Amino acid sequence: MADDISSQTIDNDHRDLNRRGLLFVLSSPSGAGKSTLASMLLEADDEIAMSVSVTTRKKRPGEEHGKDYYFVSDDEFEEMVADHSFLEYATVFGNRYATPTGPVNQSLEAGQDVLFDIDWQGTQQLYQRAGQDVVRVFILPPSLGELRQRLESRNTDAADVIDGRMERAASEISHWDGYDYVLINDDLDACFTKVKQILATERMRRSRQTGLIGFVRDLMAE
Repeated sequence: MADDISSQTIDNDHRDLNRRGLLFVLSSPSGAGKSTLASMLLEADDEIAMSVSVTTRKKRPGEEHGKDYYFVSDDEFEEMVADHSFLEYATVFGNRYATPTGPVNQSLEAGQDVLFDIDWQGTQQLYQRAGQDVVRVFILPPSLGELRQRLESRNTDAADVIDGRMERAASEISHWDGYDYVLINDDLDACFTKVKQILATERMRRSRQTGLIGFVRDLMAE
């Protein structure tokens, strides 16, 4: 399983970017909008791809191994932890999730940006392992009352489950200052515009423009 994941290839022949990719993290409490924003970003920008996580969660109808997740057993997950195959991993609602190192490193080297929809624990681990490549964005709801209303409007969770999500939300929000950018999602379109602006700015950082040294050297030699 680990070999299968680490050997995944990234096709970037359609682009000629001369820069290193970045790891773009969107975090928020459940219901604050990170998954919606992530989907909008993937649809609008073909230079970024979603990170495919490894999980011990059971496959749901319609999900594909290697596309939605890499589905593994608990034993396989433990083997990959022991082999240092993950950039980060965490347990969420009883299931284990992780980011495999191999495909992410391949993407970075090829100039492909990688999008992460992970919580603050995963973000912290990712930053510890790959800090210079990581851009961290936290999405806040306009209020806790609005957050609960959004969760209730889904009509997918019982009241006790929603209560649990609200408790977790309070914990996640307390770590807002561990992010590079913090946005309030009181208007989805406006928030999405800001997310795109952050991504565009971070792509232009000098440290990510891997071809600049050669370009400037040639420029000065003219």
